[in-house]
Amino acid sequence: MSQLTNDAPEGILLVDKPQGITSHDVVAKMRRVFHMKKVGHAGTLDPMATGMLLILIGKATKASQYLMSMDKEYTGRVKLGVITDSQDADGEITEERPVPELTEVQVKAEMKTFIGDQYQTPPMFSAKKINGQKLYKLARQGKTVEREPRVIHISRFDITQFALPEISFIVGTSKGAYVRTIAHDLGERLGCGGHLNELRRTAVGQFRIENASTIEELENMSPSTLRKQLIPVIQAVPSHAL
Repeated sequence: MSQLTNDAPEGILLVDKPQGITSHDVVAKMRRVFHMKKVGHAGTLDPMATGMLLILIGKATKASQYLMSMDKEYTGRVKLGVITDSQDADGEITEERPVPELTEVQVKAEMKTFIGDQYQTPPMFSAKKINGQKLYKLARQGKTVEREPRVIHISRFDITQFALPEISFIVGTSKGAYVRTIAHDLGERLGCGGHLNELRRTAVGQFRIENASTIEELENMSPSTLRKQLIPVIQAVPSHAL
């Protein structure tokens, strides 16, 4: 076996998360792949979402906070006229409204109003903690609590396909932005409500989904090939942030 396996591996692993599992599930799988406990991630993806998940191996876990602060890019699809309690397709439908005869020009104009800094209230169905309790656990009990709005930044919000009642889009966000809340808010501004029914994270900072590996690919790699997938932390994080 190569000498590469003598030292504990460390670095950033780009994983293309499939739909239907949690980010923690991916961490658990990578712990088994690398035969080590010191594995984490930098930025949760909902079970419904797919795409870029930064998995941190070994000492790279120290860079978690810096990596989580990087900007994100997503592609997704909003379905107008249907509102859910979770603001996405995993939730229960709470209201349905008729979708007006909107034009692509009208929707683009509304999307432009999202660009820049703004306050966003975290959804109840989220992993954010208030008084030590995760919001989604309270939401499942039918409870709603006061949430502090926080400043987020949206750098782009463009239509990629217009086929009412669905609108496909690409959006660039800062840390802490909830794309399903953006989709929900767009529906409200268009007067008919809506929810997010598809989401894929395509980039985190300089890391692109095109360079990520699937879980299945990683599980079938040899130890030496796995090592080659690890990006040295110093390539992504300034030394003063470590």
